[in-house]
Amino acid sequence: MKALPSPEQTLGYRLYQYFQLTKPRVVSLIVFCAVIGMFLAVPGAVPPVVLVAATTGIALIAGAAAAVNCLIEQKIDAVMARTRGRPLPRGEVNSRQTLLFSGVIGGIGLSLLYWFVNPLTMWLTLATFVGYAIIYTIFLKPATPQNIVIGGASGAMPPILGWAAVTGEVTSEALLLFLIIFVWTPPHFWSLALYRTKEYAKVGMPMLPVTHGPEYTRLQILLYTILLFGVTLLPYMIGMSGLIYLACAVVLSGVFLAYAIGMYRAYSDKLAHKTFRYSIWYLAALFAALLVDHYFKF
Repeated sequence: MKALPSPEQTLGYRLYQYFQLTKPRVVSLIVFCAVIGMFLAVPGAVPPVVLVAATTGIALIAGAAAAVNCLIEQKIDAVMARTRGRPLPRGEVNSRQTLLFSGVIGGIGLSLLYWFVNPLTMWLTLATFVGYAIIYTIFLKPATPQNIVIGGASGAMPPILGWAAVTGEVTSEALLLFLIIFVWTPPHFWSLALYRTKEYAKVGMPMLPVTHGPEYTRLQILLYTILLFGVTLLPYMIGMSGLIYLACAVVLSGVFLAYAIGMYRAYSDKLAHKTFRYSIWYLAALFAALLVDHYFKF
């Protein structure tokens, strides 16, 4: 009697491992912000073809960039508890397969954007890919404790990509959405780095808590969170949003600031972890508030 294939040999299991290379939780937030950018760019509905093609294309290219990041950092990932369960460190896929996978889905994504959206969105998304997968991962991350600040420009691009997909241009409103994510990135990631400091030090990664210490990092988180509070009020101040968004922004940013103050005054790994988790929910809720306000502004 022929033996049944092990779970590792099934097609579904193999596809799941490739899917994990794309960092789906990270990509889902990227795509969400890009889609919000599309809807904020127009007074009515986004054309269905553009919505589907742009969403799929951006998701595929973001996934390709994540796979390249996994490829480059596989030795580091194997050491860190947070990442050692990824497919490459576990040997579920190899480097050649990862590179091929990234090239295929990235190529499909670029083609979708070029033929069904517009060339500007394709080029901006390609630049974002290069910024994250190459410039940030290879050059910035291992070289400077300001890697998150500088590299945050790539992570802040999704709403610009969505805006350009619908309008074919990049306006001041799109740049403001970019600014919100850009300022959000340091307190978001440094909260994670605080309770993972020993792991980053072990692999020689110059994250801010490793190079400048936890107290300095907590101060920087607090200062960036104060700045973020102010930046999130700008959409209301320039007439881009109304009272619904303003109320949500004040409450959401107020809670984020309370977390930052709490960490600065009485740090614990548990509080840093809660702050990091809240920061993810915060960004999603903030952009959701922008969308609701866009259609029900008063």
